[in-house]
Amino acid sequence: MHTPDEMRDINPRYWLARYRKTSVPYLIKMGIFYLAIGIFLQQAGNTVAEHVISNYQIPSVPISVIMGLTSGPLEEAAFFGIPFYFSGSYLAVLAGGITWSLLHIFNTHSFALSGLAYGTMFFTVPHIFFSLRTWMSGKGWFAILFHTAWNAIIIGIQCTTGSSCIPVGSGIYFVLDLLSIGAVIFLIITLYKIRSMMKQNNKY
Repeated sequence: MHTPDEMRDINPRYWLARYRKTSVPYLIKMGIFYLAIGIFLQQAGNTVAEHVISNYQIPSVPISVIMGLTSGPLEEAAFFGIPFYFSGSYLAVLAGGITWSLLHIFNTHSFALSGLAYGTMFFTVPHIFFSLRTWMSGKGWFAILFHTAWNAIIIGIQCTTGSSCIPVGSGIYFVLDLLSIGAVIFLIITLYKIRSMMKQNNKY
């Protein structure tokens, strides 16, 4: 009996392998699959933290719209794309993804155990495999777009439900917004040049 490609690709045995298909609809399905797991892990992580850690409160760090939209391409390029193009090894991409995921635990104003962003970190874990497989499948651009689109949805929800909505940061955060834009432009150009060089050398 033939096993559908989707069923093979959602099997944890193949989470470090390339996708069997790379069409946009197929990649969207894979992205939603990993996203659903991430949301579940986030809720579970927050629930466990609230029951285990005294006085734990789920941290909420408002960021500007610019920072939210640039973080997708910035993180994908820095932690997944560049490690992939420089090494071509899933181990390097996996290491970049794990580093990226662990850094999310500090998405908080307090670095005390009762203030760390455990749920946010757990949420990012499945995305490590989504991005790794997408880049390894030669569709890094889709990983950037999917990551950015998800961030845009979250920002849109915050801005339309009365939550904190900051179009542009002020003070030092305005400088960080400008730096994030500059970093994205630099990294995207770098990725393009590295990919072009690799293609000329017939490595990808």
